[in-house]
Amino acid sequence: MKKSLYLPVILFLGICTALPAQPLNRATYNTMIQLAEEQMAKKDYYRALEWYEKAYEESRDRDLVILIADLHYMLRDYRKAARWYGRALRRDRERKYAEKRFEYARALKMNGDYDEAIGEFEAYIQEGKDPVKKALAEIEKAGAEWATLAQPVEGVTITNAGKKINSKNSEYSAYLVDGMEEMYFASFHTDDIIELEINEEEGEPATDFEAKIYRAERTDDGWGEPSPLPETINRPGFFHGNVTLSPDGRRMFFTRQKVSGNVLVESKIYVSEKSGNRWGAAHEVKGVNGDWIAKSPAVGELFGNEVLYFASDMDGGFGGLDIYYATYEGNGEYADPVNLGPTINTIGDEDTPFYRDGMLYFSSTGHPGMGGYDIFQSPWDGSQWGEPQNMGKGYNSPADDLFFMIDKEGYHGFLVSNRAAEGARSVHSRTCCNDIYNVSLKKIEANLLAMTFDAETKEPLSGATVQLIELLEEGGGKTESQTNDKGNAFNFPLALDRAYRVIATAENYEPDTLEFNTVGLLDSKTFEHMLNLKPLPKFITITREEPFELENIYYDFDDDKILPDAEKDLQVLYELMTQYPDMVIELSSHTDARGTDAYNRDLSQRRAESARRWLLNKGIARRRIIARGYGETVPKTVTAKLAARYPFLKEGDVLTEEYIEQLATEEQKEIAHQINRRTEFKILEGTTSIKVEEKRLIQIGNRQVEENVKPPKNDKQSLPQTLPPNHDTLKIHPYSSLYGRKDLRGVPIMHFDERVVDFGTVKRGEKRNHTFRFTNRGDTELVIDFIQACECTVTDYSKKRVAPGESGEIFVTFDSSEKETGETIDVEIFLQNLEPDTEVPIIERLQYVFEIEQ
Repeated sequence: MKKSLYLPVILFLGICTALPAQPLNRATYNTMIQLAEEQMAKKDYYRALEWYEKAYEESRDRDLVILIADLHYMLRDYRKAARWYGRALRRDRERKYAEKRFEYARALKMNGDYDEAIGEFEAYIQEGKDPVKKALAEIEKAGAEWATLAQPVEGVTITNAGKKINSKNSEYSAYLVDGMEEMYFASFHTDDIIELEINEEEGEPATDFEAKIYRAERTDDGWGEPSPLPETINRPGFFHGNVTLSPDGRRMFFTRQKVSGNVLVESKIYVSEKSGNRWGAAHEVKGVNGDWIAKSPAVGELFGNEVLYFASDMDGGFGGLDIYYATYEGNGEYADPVNLGPTINTIGDEDTPFYRDGMLYFSSTGHPGMGGYDIFQSPWDGSQWGEPQNMGKGYNSPADDLFFMIDKEGYHGFLVSNRAAEGARSVHSRTCCNDIYNVSLKKIEANLLAMTFDAETKEPLSGATVQLIELLEEGGGKTESQTNDKGNAFNFPLALDRAYRVIATAENYEPDTLEFNTVGLLDSKTFEHMLNLKPLPKFITITREEPFELENIYYDFDDDKILPDAEKDLQVLYELMTQYPDMVIELSSHTDARGTDAYNRDLSQRRAESARRWLLNKGIARRRIIARGYGETVPKTVTAKLAARYPFLKEGDVLTEEYIEQLATEEQKEIAHQINRRTEFKILEGTTSIKVEEKRLIQIGNRQVEENVKPPKNDKQSLPQTLPPNHDTLKIHPYSSLYGRKDLRGVPIMHFDERVVDFGTVKRGEKRNHTFRFTNRGDTELVIDFIQACECTVTDYSKKRVAPGESGEIFVTFDSSEKETGETIDVEIFLQNLEPDTEVPIIERLQYVFEIEQ
């Protein structure tokens, strides 16, 4: 049966043996040495250390220094061990204790003195004789070097489980029952030093002390007072520990152990089944126990079968304790144990395995770590174990960290450690005894907010369907689909560490696709993605004798020259005439009623001729183009689209001079005159109709076909736009993306009563509310798309359109639970409205400030 390279399997208890009542000040040096050796033989290392230290004070015998250092090391008082080793090695000119440099380096490392430890490991690697220790020194040095750079793992909180659970002696093997309302663990449950009486006949410590398995429930104030399980589990005269439950919570595995002094000499695994709310009689697990230490059971899975993982020092392993598994064969029996192999097991010790959803967690002294035992994880890929990964700083410390477990949700669990941490208490040194620690992981959530837009107009596109596809290497990922007939927003919860594809579809639109992933998130995140769907081509039919307006053709005042914008319309007309070579058209120009009839006819004719000359220069035959100037004689008839755009006009009205003069305002009259000033074409011969892609007609400004086309820029005869109220005096706040713009036509303007609110001093955990009120002082309806802020902020607002002059509210709730210091929090408001001449949404910003009461 193998033993660990480092030390025997020690329970780390404050156990002392009752001795004859001989005053220490009357004992001679020889008596002290004799008593110390007697205690060493009984494995009572605490009492042996006491006598050796007294003997050293009496004699200053250098040979005692290394013995005292070894005992401090074995009892996990690493500060004192490092001091005594250092004292012995500094005086060791004959290099009598050169091999102890390894233990010295390791004691330094477990104090967190990494730089010094690295130097001592290097020295041992160069000068040491033991090849196994030299190999371990390389591993220990690598771990110390890593530890100097390691940063705490983000999102994990490790806290002491409290005085009701942890005593000044050691606790072991805490197991959190799914639901997080109860726990099981092993403990002596006393703060007193445990004294062993000597069996006078056998000269061995009696075994009337016992560690028991306890159960505790969660309360509002943490874990409640624990109670021991009945004698069906806690059999008198045994040390009980290593408790764990099967995933269904119906079987409890644990160990019954015997100790000699502070050393574990026998350990066997037992199981008890639950009947109702009671645990039945425990039975020794068949197949895993033998003439070896069997401990730290954990139920898991391998190759599709239930297995029991456990730690053992049975022959044939790689180091001290190795991790094995045994396959469950039914009827309470297990197959022969199988070593997990060199990927997991090392020349050091591996212990306290725990399995959850394809991941094996365990503690090891043989993989590079920052302390003694470090916690590692290794994934199972269906055929082999992955390279173990250190769980990192926080989970691990410079001391020993064992018995890690996590609940099935993956956010709460336990570990056991002798780290020097807040709340830790010990009967001997700061690191002699184990405490149970709560492990809490920040719950990281991922969501997708997908928004669909028309790729050309940039307007929100409702009625679309968004499909979310989970991309897995092996295929077969989950697929979800949503259709939103009332809006353009789609919300999906996401899994972590996954890749996704998003496909948006809508009738009469081309699909839009994107891919993203949630790999490596350290905080909760909402992935916001815009899906821009390109409209499929639409066609408009223009029939013979139906005039079609060329709205981009404008002229300077009293001029007939073709301006650059006009060429866009004429180019499309040229392409149509090339496409239909037998088509003959009439190009007509119209004016408003201002000016004399003769002047207007002449001006309009010259303008029509100017347009025809442009086409003739492109190669179109003269006979195919009839140019006519109608002056003011053919006023425009108001169409449905014009009436929808200008509410003061009615469909069917004819914009005669008399009609225009009776309009209410000068602005309305100017708009009507501008509508009359137009250039049109119509088919006279050849094809009776032409089918034109709507997009091409939009290029020539077909307002009658496309309602959402933006009005032309400020050519001299373009339609004037209404300025926002109080345009001359209106000031844009610096927290608006419109700040600095002079032309504010065609945009909403959010005017807030206040943009910055001071919540003052807030007690951590309190919530504060505030309502931000605003008025739309622009000339366009305002629509809030979404609001973005930190996780501590919840917002509520109306999704309705806010017309010019109307008001709205944004309700903000601040939760200070996660805040430790004062901050200034930004609340960003994204509008569906776009900034002029861009594809960028208008963004408005609010702020609130606070201080946290310490």
